[in-house]
Amino acid sequence: MENNCTKCLNSRGASPIPEEAKWIQSKEITQISGFSHGCGKCAPQQGTCKLTLNVKDGIIKEALVETIGCTGMTHSAAMACEILIGKTILEALNTDLVCDAINDAMKQIFLQLVYGRSQSAFSEGGLEIGAGLEDLGKNLTSAVGTAYANDKIGPRYLNLAEGYITKLALDQNNEIIGYEYLNIGGLVKMLESGVDYKTACEKHRKTYGRFADAVKYLDPRSK
Repeated sequence: MENNCTKCLNSRGASPIPEEAKWIQSKEITQISGFSHGCGKCAPQQGTCKLTLNVKDGIIKEALVETIGCTGMTHSAAMACEILIGKTILEALNTDLVCDAINDAMKQIFLQLVYGRSQSAFSEGGLEIGAGLEDLGKNLTSAVGTAYANDKIGPRYLNLAEGYITKLALDQNNEIIGYEYLNIGGLVKMLESGVDYKTACEKHRKTYGRFADAVKYLDPRSK
C-alpha cells in the first residue's frame, strides 16, 4: 500500500532537468535536447575519443569525433560520423560506433544529456548547428598536444595548440623558454590559394614565450 508521501512523489512525475533554458520533465527520448562533450577510452586503454553532439528533440543533428590512439581510430571516427547523424541518442547508444573509445564517449555524453548536464542548458533554443566546429577554431584543426621527453635529451615540444613546433628556445640552463611554431591549417589554406611555399611558411611561422632571449635553439625532432 502506498503511503501519502509516495502518492505525493508519484503525482509530481520525473524531476525536471535544465535543458535549453527550460525545465523539462523528461519521459520520452524525444524530449532530450542539448549540446555537450563526452570523453571515452578503448578497452586496452590505448586510445581516447572526444565526442561532441548537438541533439535536438532527441535526434543527433551535429557530431564532431576527435580521436587519439591507434591509426585505425581515425577511420573509426570517419565511420562513426556517418553513423551518428539522424539517429536518436538512444539508438546511438545501442549502435556499434566501430571503436571502443567512441562507444565509451557516447555512453558518457548520453549520461550528461539525459541528466541535463549540457553546455546549452541555459541557452534559449540551444546552440545552432555548427557550434561543434567552433572548438576547432578558424582553421578547423583539433588542438592536439604532443610532447616527448627522456632522461638523455630532456623535454621536446612537438605539437601544441598554436601548431607544429619547429624550434625550441633554450636558456643557459638548457631549459625551454619559448618556441617557434608553424600554423599548419593556415599554411595549407594559403598554399591552396596559390601562394608560394616560402611566403606561406613565413606568414604562418610565429614564436611564443621568450624566444628571442634564447642562448641556443634546437630542432625538437633531432636526436
